[in-house]
Amino acid sequence: MEKRILLSSPHMSDEGYELAFVQEAFDTNWIAPLGENVNQFENELAERVHAKGAVALSSGTAAIHLALKLADVSEGDVVLCQSLTFSATANPILYQNAVPVFIDSDEGSWNMDPVALEEALIKYPNTKAVLIVHLYGLCARLDEIVALCKRYNVTLIEDAAESLGSTYHGKDTGTFGNLGIYSFNGNKIITTSGGGMLVSSDVDEMKKARFWATQSREPELHYEHKELGFNYRMSNVVAGIGRGQLKVLDLRVAKKNEIYNRYKDALSSIEGVSFMPLLDNTKPNYWLSCMVLDPKLGSPVELIHALDSANVEARPIWKPMHLQPFFSEFDYVGNGFGEQLFNTGLCLPSDSKMTTEEQDYVIEVIKGSLGRA
Repeated sequence: MEKRILLSSPHMSDEGYELAFVQEAFDTNWIAPLGENVNQFENELAERVHAKGAVALSSGTAAIHLALKLADVSEGDVVLCQSLTFSATANPILYQNAVPVFIDSDEGSWNMDPVALEEALIKYPNTKAVLIVHLYGLCARLDEIVALCKRYNVTLIEDAAESLGSTYHGKDTGTFGNLGIYSFNGNKIITTSGGGMLVSSDVDEMKKARFWATQSREPELHYEHKELGFNYRMSNVVAGIGRGQLKVLDLRVAKKNEIYNRYKDALSSIEGVSFMPLLDNTKPNYWLSCMVLDPKLGSPVELIHALDSANVEARPIWKPMHLQPFFSEFDYVGNGFGEQLFNTGLCLPSDSKMTTEEQDYVIEVIKGSLGRA
């Protein structure tokens, strides 16, 4: 294969929606910092996920940071955070000088284990917030988690960076908690090249987040600041890309689902191969298709190297945060499922531009590497 098959790369619309909105920004000279694209991207995203308010930001990480501030998380506060995730989920906890406690995932959802969560809520009765993740577009066990957060009176923040377009009982992920975040990084299901969105049912909180994200500038003729501010707003050009991408979100979700099901149909008959779980009454976006190997078939690292030799990109499952050297001093509650998944799982190429022929090639390389050609 001469052309490298990528894990997940930007996919602009065939119709050129993105270019039209970006051109509008140029034609009106609203290049920076804000403008109509930002306003409409916020409105259109909020309408798409049925949230009452949204704030377009420079990254999903910025959105998590502001969500923690809105939850009044401050120095010394405990935040219960899913361990099986990317570091961008956990880093903002330390931005607030708070204390992360990492919670394991369960086998049926790959996301925060409600049993471990309750154990941690009992152990840390003064917990300020719970930060869950919808990993690879899979839905967390929201019924149980929402109920626990209400029972213990803690703020629930949803990191839906990977799950835009996923639904749980017909409702969009990111809208079950007090606050939700999305990411538009270059590898996400839709992209603005870089950026994020904070959503909430509380419009006043979104106004506050927008204020903080714009350097906390007071409405005075001169520059007046009474609070710490941040340079977190999304640019009008980037927001134009997002508006165009939002128009093809359903197409991208359909393609990601097709990719996942083709992998599963072609490879799940191999003894020792399994795929991501599916909770009842959920519709994941299957942002990345992930496969798990029984150790008797070899390690994911060996398969990743074999794919790389065939010019195919694959990646390990996220290494849990409690195993990361930087976070090793913080507590962890769980039974080690996340670590097991890291040691046995891998992410397969799930690029929405991938052709059927290219996916067939990937499948044949996997079969050959596993001795099933």
